[in-house]
Amino acid sequence: MRSKLTLFLLGILPGIALTANAQYQTRFEKSGGKQTPTYEEGIAYYRQLAQNFPQVQMQEKGLTDSGRPLHLVLYSKNKVFDIKKLKAQGKAVLFINNAIHPGEPDGVDASMMLLRDMLVHPARFPELDSIVVAIIPFYNIGGALNRNSTTRTNQAGPEEYGFRGNARNYDLNRDFIKADTRNARSFAAIFHELDPDLFADTHVSNGSDYQYVMTLDYAQKDKLGGPLGEFNDKVFLPYMYRHLKEAGFEATPYVNAYGQTPDKGFVQFPDWPRYSTGYAALFHTIGVMTETHMLKPYDQRVKSTYAYLHGNVKFLAAHRKALLKLRNDTKEAVKKQEKFAITWQVDKSRQSTIAFKGYEPEYIPSEVSGLPRLHYDRSRPFTKDIPFYDTYVPLDEVTRPEAYIIPQGWHNIVALLQLNGVQMKALEKDSEMQVETYYIEELETPKQPFEGHYWHTSVKVRTERQLLPFKKGDWYVPVNQSTNRYIIETLEPKAVDSFFKWNFFDTILQAKEHYSGYVFEDLAADLLKKSPELKAKLDEKRKADPEFAKNGNAQLDFIYQNSDYAEKEYMRYPVFRVVK
Repeated sequence: MRSKLTLFLLGILPGIALTANAQYQTRFEKSGGKQTPTYEEGIAYYRQLAQNFPQVQMQEKGLTDSGRPLHLVLYSKNKVFDIKKLKAQGKAVLFINNAIHPGEPDGVDASMMLLRDMLVHPARFPELDSIVVAIIPFYNIGGALNRNSTTRTNQAGPEEYGFRGNARNYDLNRDFIKADTRNARSFAAIFHELDPDLFADTHVSNGSDYQYVMTLDYAQKDKLGGPLGEFNDKVFLPYMYRHLKEAGFEATPYVNAYGQTPDKGFVQFPDWPRYSTGYAALFHTIGVMTETHMLKPYDQRVKSTYAYLHGNVKFLAAHRKALLKLRNDTKEAVKKQEKFAITWQVDKSRQSTIAFKGYEPEYIPSEVSGLPRLHYDRSRPFTKDIPFYDTYVPLDEVTRPEAYIIPQGWHNIVALLQLNGVQMKALEKDSEMQVETYYIEELETPKQPFEGHYWHTSVKVRTERQLLPFKKGDWYVPVNQSTNRYIIETLEPKAVDSFFKWNFFDTILQAKEHYSGYVFEDLAADLLKKSPELKAKLDEKRKADPEFAKNGNAQLDFIYQNSDYAEKEYMRYPVFRVVK
């Protein structure tokens, strides 16, 4: 007969060598919280659960760069695994993504134990009548296979782990918009099939030292916008912080204090669409990256991640109807929304206050260089009220066009839009249309690549209204869809993670034809004689710019660029806005 103490522990300590059946113990548990499974061990564990419990189904969902398929594990209490049918039944979907950075495997172990406990101890999880749990066991399979014990230099366990880069050395948490990898494209297909109501992406943080095991990096309330943003800020996050505290893991917002110590306050991390939570926000899904602290023992990190995921299960069941309605209302509202922010900046005039639990920072002599170095004194913990800047305001806004037109030659862009659920139609015949056309006037490009691209910044454009011909088969993308935010943030060139900034259109930045100066001289002189307007424009430029007036080649080029001989495609952004 079990003692009362044993029964109590079974109720409050999921996993950790107390499961009803020893065959379902994980490597983490068997090692006393020091080890995490290999990719093969983890997949075998889920396969065993799927074979032994009819509430679980394991599916292969497209390839990854490793050459291996991406697995999706579904828990459905009623043993129905068709997502459309489950949604028609009113079920809510929790989507958990693990090992995007396989050196941060906390969620790998937490998810294995959570699913196991849901199956072996169903009485602990009465919430499962109304929700479905979807788990990617290992997103970055290539990184998980690249196992070592040294690359997470500052991290306290586990003993071995995977590598941050995927099979092609991409950081997958920068790839959700550009989708260079098979991983990202397979993920997008899964995401839109699930249309999740809550999304959790499990990580481990680098950076400052502080007392918390768990921090939360979540979607900005301003970018989620409206009632959904308010719900995230006023209902969901307070619930999760309370739940974590009651579970013994008091948490704080992700400590985004690079270049300074957090005791002075910090800014909420910007969830740009390249990141998982920013990507989820484009489709009106509340997302959080759990960020456990690298210096905390591995078993504590896993337990805190388990507590967070369990809290998501409880929250989603308790607030299912309200959240489902709110997401549906948001999808309808965005179809008619007129203004869209495409870049943001922190509002330093507005702040929240956090009772932050940290350690006193100090600068002591380095034993390496003899120069001052940062040190956090753990013998001097503190709790201080610090500013938290969590309000973002639009820096650039655009008005929603009726539609965008994308010439069919840009099939790579079309394919990404279609992958992400964007509805479009091909023109049935050659047509002329009045459109707004962007011309790229300025941009800055770094000398070093970032995630395989030379990401453009400081983009400036000018806009012209033009009557342009389009071909049968060119794509007409109406902006009256629930995917409007994704459409606008990828197709507007100034948007922070637009396809333009990620170099998808760089061929327009190089002229393909030109002229021989000594030949064009005579033609240019003739153009000036025939066009008083062009001659006046040239004279005005000479008067305004003395250096230009001394440069014959510059004047010749000015005439060329303002003539019918100039390339129409050069610097012309090849996505066109249909406006009223």
